[in-house]
Amino acid sequence: MRYAVEPGLYALGEPGADSDVFVTANYKLSFDTLRKSLKGLNAWILVLDTKSINVWCAAGKGTFGTDELIKRINETELHKGVNHRKIIVPQLGAVGVNARAVQQATGFRVYFGPVEAKDIPAYVLSGYKKTEEMRLVKFTMLDRLILTPMEINPSMKKFPLFALIALILFGLQPSGILFKDAWSGGLPFLVLGLAAVFSGAFITPVFLPFIPFRSFAIKGLITGLFATFLITGFFGLTGLSAISAHLFFPSASSYIALQFTGSTTFTSMSGVKKELKTAIPLYLTATALSLLLLTIHKLYRWEIL
Repeated sequence: MRYAVEPGLYALGEPGADSDVFVTANYKLSFDTLRKSLKGLNAWILVLDTKSINVWCAAGKGTFGTDELIKRINETELHKGVNHRKIIVPQLGAVGVNARAVQQATGFRVYFGPVEAKDIPAYVLSGYKKTEEMRLVKFTMLDRLILTPMEINPSMKKFPLFALIALILFGLQPSGILFKDAWSGGLPFLVLGLAAVFSGAFITPVFLPFIPFRSFAIKGLITGLFATFLITGFFGLTGLSAISAHLFFPSASSYIALQFTGSTTFTSMSGVKKELKTAIPLYLTATALSLLLLTIHKLYRWEIL
């Protein structure tokens, strides 16, 4: 989370008073991508303090925004370094920048450049005009596939704790914890846990446009239900344990899939908040019911009920 550069004004090549000024975030990967794309050009790079967050996410959070842009223009005394009054801001930062307010406060007119930094040289050569291709955000299957490790890793870090709880729960007997019972009873649930991660963090992102419904929570629920149905059938789970599995694991898949909203071009902030408000109580309810059913299942096995 400290992958950052210091905010401020940077020189690329040998810029002069007539050189363009490009604005970016202080997330180092964003900064380096812009420098690489501008190779061969003489330009100024104005870096905003986005708390080490990329342009798109920072614009949504408000750190790549109007106030920060005005602050950096004034602090770097940009008006003394260039003769023109033009700054070029990434198109994906537009949601956080009020161009009129920036011009009124600083005198600099905001131009929103291409979506991808690699198109900037062509944009400049065309007289600062964007083609339709430069305005479009692509999010292909390969793009989504590349992101899946970032979704899988956080979930797998929690898996050992889940596995421990499952093994203890299934191994627990009136006489103590039996390893044989823990393994035989817990194995299907361990596989179901891995399947929930796979369906929520891999299958759902990769096949995102092809899974019905717009809601990420529902998309993850669909893939989770399908995976759970196959695995419970394979292990021959029936009764309360099967019902418990169908309550918990599709919900887990749904929750994991919902985390992918921050990586996509498919959602809005208001939509994500609405989805979370509805989904979180349902996840908690499904988890509680699943644990209750497993407890009842154990009590039946012990002939207490």
